[in-house]
Amino acid sequence: MRVSEQRILADALLSARPICPPGLTAWNGSDPGRRFAVYRNNVIVSLIDALADTCPVTQQLVGEEFFRAMARLFVQENPPRSRILAFYGEGLAEFIGAFAPAAAVPYLADVARLEMLRVSAYHAADAVPLAPEDIARLLEDVAALPAARIGLHPSLAVLRSGHAVVSLWAAHQAGDVAGALAAVDPDVAEAALVLRAGLEVEISRIPDGAAIFIMHLRQGAAFGHAAELASAADPAFDLGATLGLLIHRGAITTMTIPGSATS
Repeated sequence: MRVSEQRILADALLSARPICPPGLTAWNGSDPGRRFAVYRNNVIVSLIDALADTCPVTQQLVGEEFFRAMARLFVQENPPRSRILAFYGEGLAEFIGAFAPAAAVPYLADVARLEMLRVSAYHAADAVPLAPEDIARLLEDVAALPAARIGLHPSLAVLRSGHAVVSLWAAHQAGDVAGALAAVDPDVAEAALVLRAGLEVEISRIPDGAAIFIMHLRQGAAFGHAAELASAADPAFDLGATLGLLIHRGAITTMTIPGSATS
């Protein structure tokens, strides 16, 4: 099949209108349009199922019917770019944020964003954490520390939200979901740390200053500069506690200080 024919077929599969590509025939002479409609429906349903598997809490927050209707529209506008359906859904959070019927659930986009980060963390590369004693030795060089560059685990990600995304997600992991949700104020801003430990992806709430610090480290900022930016944004930022968290969770994989032989 030529590229142009593949494009026509792909467009027809995800079109909002049930059209059949020209030139299709059935082996037994039956209507190819009916057969293509079944195939088309199977493709769309499989993509919607993939989104539901990736974002179960997002679906639970609005109900299966609403989620699947919204997901169908997303699928029609955003065909897969990879054969790996586990990664399908890039852009879903942005789509939800602009989806008018979802405006009544303002935290929905960030919950979807958090769940996408969770899947990405699960499939991220492995890395060996830097030994705590090596980190401690490097931290002793106070004069050189501001220029240090810290490498973080490939699975690590942070999300800052104006809503209680961590608490909302955690409530749906509880035995009594309704009771847990009743204790959550969705309008409380939260920051999430996503990190894989072994085969388990952990999502935890962290202070906003810690999230800012980690985000800047991830972007390649030097230790001192990242700390300054975090302190300026959040006067309550606790550098010691944040470092302790990263060390305890095995999130630091490299630490390079100019002039030091250890990293």
